[in-house]
Amino acid sequence: MRRSPETQALSSGRTDDLQIGSSYYIVDVFAERRYAGNPLAVVLDAGDLSDTAMQAIAREMHLSETAFVRSGEGEDRAYDVRIFTPEHEVPFAGHPTLGTAHVIREELLKRPVPEVRLNLAAGQIPVSFAPEGIAWMRQNPPVFMDEIPADTLAGVLSLPETTIDPRFPVEEVSTGLPFIFI
Repeated sequence: MRRSPETQALSSGRTDDLQIGSSYYIVDVFAERRYAGNPLAVVLDAGDLSDTAMQAIAREMHLSETAFVRSGEGEDRAYDVRIFTPEHEVPFAGHPTLGTAHVIREELLKRPVPEVRLNLAAGQIPVSFAPEGIAWMRQNPPVFMDEIPADTLAGVLSLPETTIDPRFPVEEVSTGLPFIFI
């Protein structure tokens, strides 16, 4: 993962805009160099930001997700984090989890700890680090939700029903953010 080398202040010159003194990082997740991978904004010291402010910042960043570190290590030795897309908050997303843990490790802890835990809306997610800095996470166990009838799905996707293999159920599954598996 690569991150921007400078901390930038979120603020504006207009009095009608949000005035926020938090610093943020732009991280290139799944990349070894800048301007590659999946970009993520990580806002530190976001504990005083309202839901409206976090949503406005995420919309302004215009990245797929923006993560907000709300508090430091608590009794559970984890960091409270919220994740927003430009449109809404999400309970979990993979690259924001990995990128946020990386920023916490490098910028808040300033030492190569083997694990950083994040308290997300979907639950606590531990992120482990190999000695060379590669990160991986242990997601929640999958929850199998609704099965979707093949004829319904085919109609929604404008496909012939015969293109959906009846041996495999079409199902909504979640480890924090639901997806439909076809």
